[in-house]
Amino acid sequence: MKQRAPLTLAAVTTALAAVTGLAALTAPAADGKAADGRTAAAARMPVERSLLVCPGPSSSDIAETTYTSFTPGAPAGEGKGSARLLGATKDAKPVLEPKEPGKPVGAAASGADAPALTGSADGVLAPGWTAQLTTKVSVGRTRGVLGVGCTAPGTDFWFPAVSTAKGREDYVHLTNPDEAAAIVDIKIFGPDGPAKPDAGTSESIRVDGKSTKTVLLSTLVPGAQLADATAHVTTRAGRVGASVQVGEEGVGADWLPAAADPAGSLVLPGIPADAASVRLVVFVPGEEDADLKVRLAAPGGSITPAGNEQLHAKAGMTTVVDLKDLTRGEPGSLLLSPSDPKKSAPAVAAVRVVRGSGAKQELGFIPATGPVGTRATVADNRPEENTTLLALTAPGADAKVKVTASPGTGGGEAASQEVTVKAGSTQTLSLAPAGGKGSYALTVETLSGGPVHAARTLSLPHEGITMFTVQGLSDDHSTVSVPKAAQDLSVLTR
Repeated sequence: MKQRAPLTLAAVTTALAAVTGLAALTAPAADGKAADGRTAAAARMPVERSLLVCPGPSSSDIAETTYTSFTPGAPAGEGKGSARLLGATKDAKPVLEPKEPGKPVGAAASGADAPALTGSADGVLAPGWTAQLTTKVSVGRTRGVLGVGCTAPGTDFWFPAVSTAKGREDYVHLTNPDEAAAIVDIKIFGPDGPAKPDAGTSESIRVDGKSTKTVLLSTLVPGAQLADATAHVTTRAGRVGASVQVGEEGVGADWLPAAADPAGSLVLPGIPADAASVRLVVFVPGEEDADLKVRLAAPGGSITPAGNEQLHAKAGMTTVVDLKDLTRGEPGSLLLSPSDPKKSAPAVAAVRVVRGSGAKQELGFIPATGPVGTRATVADNRPEENTTLLALTAPGADAKVKVTASPGTGGGEAASQEVTVKAGSTQTLSLAPAGGKGSYALTVETLSGGPVHAARTLSLPHEGITMFTVQGLSDDHSTVSVPKAAQDLSVLTR
């Protein structure tokens, strides 16, 4: 009789990881060896399931919103998968249902009733799945182009550059994709430290399952007129998607996405060449102050802004620096690094950017963004001339990347281009599919060299106003490391 050998725990873990696409349940020993002393190798496997959460687009009755979803990767026929984004309420109908990798799909909605979305993708549609919502409001207090990428739900979010001042309305959008309720805390830090909240309003905020809630930040700290502040959103139970929608009197509206996790060095990519005002907001969440060098990575290399070479940020307090029109006609990215490499305090940061002047100003936000890593994608780019500009920044070493424009939602042929980014510089390009119709996706893949950071600016001018929005691109984490079994699982015979 033939009998199978018993599976080791490592083997079971590997099998489960390959099926679920999740990281292994156990890891090799600290020396990298399995229990039998042999070195345990690791393989990269595609994730099998991805989750996304999108906030509710707008409170304006004249808002026009475009939803776009895209998965790069395997050509049609190399496996099966499914994906759907649907309203963040129980029994909601699907809004987007991609059918295959490499082809974006879109949908449109009008008015203030356009829903927040939640959804999942599995199989070949899971690795790198991305979605974007872009809203255009032509007039009113919230006029502008508001763009935001849908994100994975989480438990910890930092939002430098929020405000509770008169003339600003900053709403935190909290969306719960799960059945159980989530419990959320929001803390606000101004230039003097934590702002005193109104009793009970900023803690234990309940977000019911399969629902969304908006919180006006100024109601949490009544009487505190904070022109620049930092919001910290955490969950006590459950998980949420979190984004901040900003409306500013006379300057327009846009989304402020969560900044990259606290780090000693930060990159804020994609500041437009014609930025009339750039305001940097930094927060240090630890106990040690941060002393940072400030550089602008321009097309010709990095330069130091005159008068703003160094930045001292006190721990627990929001620090603001007015960099004015530092780009001076050339696109660039801000690079923040420790003044003393031996003394680094993790920080979070974002910039508020204004284009135009007078009654035709328009604002946008650029938070610190992680590197594109192996691959990163942004959806909803437009083929019209001068609407889409991709900025690529290499903060430390030369790098080469491949940029691919997918077909449009209405057709076209994909196009690609390799770009070399010199150390300390920002390179920009416009790339669209041949004969593309509708919105398309841009995917950036690192080919060689150091890390690259990227951001896409989408400009949709309206009646002389340079309406725009900037979205950063971060590693899509489309693969996970799966340890290989150290034991041969061959069939034994008795």
